[in-house]
Amino acid sequence: MKIASFNANSVRARLPIITAWLGAERPDILCIQETKVQDPDFPWQTFQEQGYHSTFFGQKSYNGVAVLSRQAPTDVAPGFQDGADEAEARLLKVAFDDLTVVNTYIPQGQDPDSDKFQYKLAWFERLKAYFQRNCDPRGHVLWVGDFNVAPEPIDVYDPDQLAGSVGFHPAEHQALKAVMAWGFVDVYRQHNPREKMFTFFDYRIPNAAKRGLGWRIDHICATRALAECATSAWIDMAPRLEPKPSDHTFIAAEFQL
Repeated sequence: MKIASFNANSVRARLPIITAWLGAERPDILCIQETKVQDPDFPWQTFQEQGYHSTFFGQKSYNGVAVLSRQAPTDVAPGFQDGADEAEARLLKVAFDDLTVVNTYIPQGQDPDSDKFQYKLAWFERLKAYFQRNCDPRGHVLWVGDFNVAPEPIDVYDPDQLAGSVGFHPAEHQALKAVMAWGFVDVYRQHNPREKMFTFFDYRIPNAAKRGLGWRIDHICATRALAECATSAWIDMAPRLEPKPSDHTFIAAEFQL
């Protein structure tokens, strides 16, 4: 089973890149973040023509998460489902028999001194409670998406310069580790322990992708039982070098299930 994740930075703007990648790679599941489209306008017909079911949870112009799958899901649950206000479309849980996929677009945080950064840390706490309430760490659970955190020095192009900045801040590292401790394994790092590859390249840095000035902030994490079934994991740089790309690229993993 091949599973991938991609922050599209507008699913409609990136439709040619997504459809080309689906045609070339034929993943079983593709999780998309930052779709930036209301549900009635999601381009599900295009993906249906390629043989994919579309499950989506969106809002106008911002955020939005979707799961494309070759198999129809057996259960779908958008949002935290905890009774609190769900102002932003950032989490979507989709189940396929004995596999549960949780697709997240975690807040960016803006600046370590901002209220948005505190909101990001609180979002991680809410996410950990979500897993404790809704999932079993002994089962096959996959947590994927744009986490907006680079976990280790190897995950950013210049760890000394970027230390303490949003996305590579000690408080974020602690928040991410707390969720990981629920029972997750970083599948990409499991298969590439020393590889310095990135999934995000800031538009504001000239030729960032070609110069290798990036961050690994998009992740595929699995419960231990599922991680043991993983056979490979990789980052595909080619889509980031296409005309009119997202600022992110695809990360993927294969599992023998």
